[in-house]
Amino acid sequence: MINPSSFLRRALIADAIFSGVAALGFTFGAGAFASLFNLPEVFLREVGLFLIAYAAFVGWLGTRQTTMKALVAIVIVGNAAWTLASVALLFSGAVAPNLLGMVTVVAQAIATGVFAELQYIGLRKSGGTVTA
Repeated sequence: MINPSSFLRRALIADAIFSGVAALGFTFGAGAFASLFNLPEVFLREVGLFLIAYAAFVGWLGTRQTTMKALVAIVIVGNAAWTLASVALLFSGAVAPNLLGMVTVVAQAIATGVFAELQYIGLRKSGGTVTA
């Protein structure tokens, strides 16, 4: 267990808010976003549903006075993986987004990468091990 720095808690909460907004948009507006970005509606809805759980978990993690370092590391690695996977998706040929869709995927990949970096910095600023 560690004492998360206020920097780390803020980075986690910001990630939860960003992810929560995207979750609601993609879950309930998948049809509109699908036509706007030329991305599959089912794909966007599934991303939205995943993000609901993710945002809840990261938001909860950001409110803890102590937390397991491994949980924070999982979020950081997950954000880094999401960033790489988003870019890889564009090169994979599995989807064919229009220009707005490509810009959106790249922008959210950058934002997710920034969250990973901020969370990593926050983890390094966090207090040492807490014993029970």
